[in-house]
Amino acid sequence: MRVLLDTHTLIWSQDDPSKLPPTVIACLTDPANDRLVSLATTWEISVKIAIGKLALSKPYQDWLSFATTGLHLNDLPVLLNHLELQIHLPFHHRDPFDRLLICQALAEGLPILGGDKQFDTYGVQRIWD
Repeated sequence: MRVLLDTHTLIWSQDDPSKLPPTVIACLTDPANDRLVSLATTWEISVKIAIGKLALSKPYQDWLSFATTGLHLNDLPVLLNHLELQIHLPFHHRDPFDRLLICQALAEGLPILGGDKQFDTYGVQRIWD
C-alpha cells in the first residue's frame, strides 16, 4: 500500500513515537508499504523551524536524512496537477501545507497517515485510529 505521511506523523515518528497510534506504527513498519513524504512536508518543517515554532531532536538535514533512511521514505514531488486541484478545493481547511497534502492524496489516490479530522471533509482516506 502507498501511504502519504502528514507532517505531524513524520515529526512524531522521530521525536515522540508514543503519540502515534498502533495503526500508524504498523503502516510505518510494514516493509510492503511504500511510505511517501511530500516535499511540502519537508518545506513546512523548515518554515516552522525558521519561525521558532518547532525544534527537532537533531539539526534539520541530519534529522531529515535519519527519518528518510529509517522509515525508507520516498519523496512525493509537488506536481502541477496537485497545485491545480487547490484552485477548486473548498476552504474547509485553511492551512496551505495541509491543503497541498490533501490535493496530493486526492490526485495520487493515497491515504494519509495523520490525525487531522478536517481532512475527512475532502474525502481523503485517513489512517489514524
